[in-house]
Amino acid sequence: MLEKSVAGKARRGSKTKTRVRVFEEGRMRVRPDSLATEEPMEIRLLAGDTRKTVAVTMRTPGADFELAAGFLYGEGIVSSTEDILKISYCVDSDVSAEQQYNIVNVELRGGREYDLRSLERHFYTSSACGVCGKASLDQLEIKGCPAIPTGLEISADTITSLPDKLREAQGLFDATGGLHAAGLFDAEGNLLAIREDVGRHNATDKLIGWALMQGRLPLNKHVVMVSGRSSFEILQKCLTAGVPIVCAISAPSSLAVDVARRFGMTLVGFLRSNRFNVYSAPERVLVRS
Repeated sequence: MLEKSVAGKARRGSKTKTRVRVFEEGRMRVRPDSLATEEPMEIRLLAGDTRKTVAVTMRTPGADFELAAGFLYGEGIVSSTEDILKISYCVDSDVSAEQQYNIVNVELRGGREYDLRSLERHFYTSSACGVCGKASLDQLEIKGCPAIPTGLEISADTITSLPDKLREAQGLFDATGGLHAAGLFDAEGNLLAIREDVGRHNATDKLIGWALMQGRLPLNKHVVMVSGRSSFEILQKCLTAGVPIVCAISAPSSLAVDVARRFGMTLVGFLRSNRFNVYSAPERVLVRS
């Protein structure tokens, strides 16, 4: 069973308090406000005597273990929780107390080889990172990502109901106004899980990490919806998790569409109110005649 370890000192929260000057109706006033916390998180892999930093990402603290697990799963480093012995915050003596909760150690199970080459581009990522290029698509096939099978269908009316459900569940966004979200829905439009972060790809990693640690993968009967736009990173992570339908509030990138079309994923964009665009595999969307 995967072991999770949390040290005893207080962690930074997902919100940071501040004071702002608000100009309104011709007057300036001072009021308290909350910001979405953004801090670096280093992911370290431990395997035997080997310790290797594989990524540093800017994220909102919270669900850090899910973020690490989801990231490693999306990159093909781990294929199940059986590959992970333990996830913990770093409590090494050479790490300051302030940074302990910004370093996550992932101890891998021995007895197998782990290919870390796919992580080279991730040594530092921003909260809105992305990659592009045909080589990235080819690499997905090299990693053995299969095309998404047909079978799941969802009504257009259910799809148009997703944005309000996602927004209503965004508690941190209500407090800060500065967070993206990734939500997992079933074919009836029921929200099963949501994760928030300053980065869309981080929110997606947290969501897929949750599914991995809950033993729910692959997500071949589910829909993932993200706030903002859909990028190559988002589609790559959803493809690895077996997600057949990906929806986004805003536009997709060209490479996101390429991924969706090559691997048979249904990609929905500009999902707002009672309208949306379907960029690939429209047969999964049922429209009332």
